Amino acid sequence: MDPDVLSRRTMLALSTIGLAGCNSLDDPNDPPTDSSTDPPGSGTPGYDPSLDHDETAWDGYDPDWSAPTDAAEPDLEIEVLAETLEIPWDLSFADNGELFLTQRTGQVLRYADGEVTPLFEPANVIDAGSVEPGSDEASWFVDGGEGGTMGVEVHPNYPDVPLLYVCYTADIGTDDRELVVRVAAFDPESDQPSEPANVLLEAPAREGTRANIHNGGRVRFGPANYLWVTTGDAGDGELAADPSSLAGKIHRLTPTGEGAPENESGGDPRVFTLSHRNPQGISWLPDATPVENEHGTGPDELNALEVGTNYGWPEAASETEYADTDYRPPVASSQVEGVTWAPSGSTFYRGDAAPTLSNRLLVGCLVHQRLKAFTLTPPDGEPPALGETGVRQDAGWLDDAYTVTSHDLLVNELGRIRHVEEGPDGALYAITSNRDGRAKDPFPRERDDVLVRITEN
Repeated sequence: MDPDVLSRRTMLALSTIGLAGCNSLDDPNDPPTDSSTDPPGSGTPGYDPSLDHDETAWDGYDPDWSAPTDAAEPDLEIEVLAETLEIPWDLSFADNGELFLTQRTGQVLRYADGEVTPLFEPANVIDAGSVEPGSDEASWFVDGGEGGTMGVEVHPNYPDVPLLYVCYTADIGTDDRELVVRVAAFDPESDQPSEPANVLLEAPAREGTRANIHNGGRVRFGPANYLWVTTGDAGDGELAADPSSLAGKIHRLTPTGEGAPENESGGDPRVFTLSHRNPQGISWLPDATPVENEHGTGPDELNALEVGTNYGWPEAASETEYADTDYRPPVASSQVEGVTWAPSGSTFYRGDAAPTLSNRLLVGCLVHQRLKAFTLTPPDGEPPALGETGVRQDAGWLDDAYTVTSHDLLVNELGRIRHVEEGPDGALYAITSNRDGRAKDPFPRERDDVLVRITEN
């Protein structure tokens, strides 16, 4: 790739501070290429990407944790770190303080010591567009639809293992376009940083007139050092319900792409749970329980995940549809609130820079244009006070594993919050997706899109 082209596509107006072999589609029998042997362009790399898988060794592990009982309504302060980004999609911090982020228009960037550096654009990533800062254009599907460069996650042993795991929509066709949602490991320090060192997963992606949809796209290392991947149903709910398809699933993988040994979906060995519509966020409670949020059809969902479980899509999405079925219902649903959340990236916050939010699940919302704080109270706990914005998710049809209480934060202050992540300094970091053609007034503003740091006053 012409480096000048990449530079033009990643020009940023910044207001900064310092911060410390390919699987065949849906075929579980084709092993992934082992990135520990020969990443393209770098020869034998001299590092081992394998990890131990013991959730009790996780720094955040606390089986006796308790949920807070006060209302989640702090006074928050927003500090803008970077402006005029182009639909940023994900954030991932390394232990050394480096911050990696993606832009849906193609790029993987690094932010460290107050500077943004373009790293690479994955080979074969589809072209995706955006509206201009301050534009009043409303285009539900800009070029690329909902696809492009999405999730990013740094290897836990970075920089000794210099790998970034990236989820992106790739065109693998020759004469005709053939789209897949691909998860691959990249070595940004290699001779060919845009070429995957290892392709771990490829799921179907729908192609239409500027409208490939439901890509999912979040990648995260969980408490036991497995790599978790969320994939959407590509606009076909039957794929989500098919255990042999990789679409509409939550996946749990080793760092080299094998399914975790404890997976038991009855289909592809990489599948952890099935029948999800468009999952966009995943995080973990202190006892290592995974919680996932997804875009529904009408009601959006927050789910407590259990291996091998079917979450109902496309047959069940609301109260009446879950009734008298064996599908596991959500622990929280936007149906209770009567609004559309469009929940995206999430983090279970443990930091001290916003202490009122500690031990709560924080979820960025797109259509809802706010940050939602969910308190998940176990059955023997006391739910938090409702305050001014609280809603108790206590409908009888919901999963009773937790009593969930939601509070609304930053309502229309940032616009479409795509992801929120806890930084190594204990603060929250968020990115917006106001230039994707779907923002509502007054967004996008001239400074959009932004990377911000959030603390409590």
